[in-house]
Amino acid sequence: MKPHFRKAISVLPALTVAACLGTTSLVPALGCLPASAAEKPIQPEKNPPGDIPDTQVFIDYTSPEGFTLKVPEGWARSDRADGASFVDKLDGVVVSVSKANAAPTLDSAKADYVAKLEAAGRAVRVSAVKQVKLPAGAAIRIVYTSNSEPNAVTNRQVRLENERYLYFKDGKLVALELYAPKGADNVDQWQLMSSSFRWK
Repeated sequence: MKPHFRKAISVLPALTVAACLGTTSLVPALGCLPASAAEKPIQPEKNPPGDIPDTQVFIDYTSPEGFTLKVPEGWARSDRADGASFVDKLDGVVVSVSKANAAPTLDSAKADYVAKLEAAGRAVRVSAVKQVKLPAGAAIRIVYTSNSEPNAVTNRQVRLENERYLYFKDGKLVALELYAPKGADNVDQWQLMSSSFRWK
């Protein structure tokens, strides 16, 4: 697979949404309008690539924003103004930080955050919004599928499955997004990463 295709379908979906979600609250930001409101979900691939190997080594990522997280060793890291992303082929991990007045609740996440996610993403279909107990404390877990950004050369897209975790402390909201082609088997690895989050 060509490097530019990998980059286009791996990084852009997460960064596009993160740009719109990196606001001072859970309320949708002005200017983040649905670019593809009429886009239809594409069919997931049979036997999709994207499984993180059971032998994958994880290393600690320490953010200057005051938290740590285990991420896969060897994945391409890109630092951003609001966080960082780690990408390998069709798989990705994105952490973004924003200010918030209060911790998100199930109701506020469904009413505000999910609505914004659906507006900013490509053919987003949310299947679950739950409060979960993790070592770092209570968090909100959002499960959804989406289309990747079209490849600039081939216009090809893949259907992605995503998990997004919202962690809050002292006016700071951290969103952890994990994504891979729909049907990839990353349950254990995603659980390891989401459970490894710690406030410093």
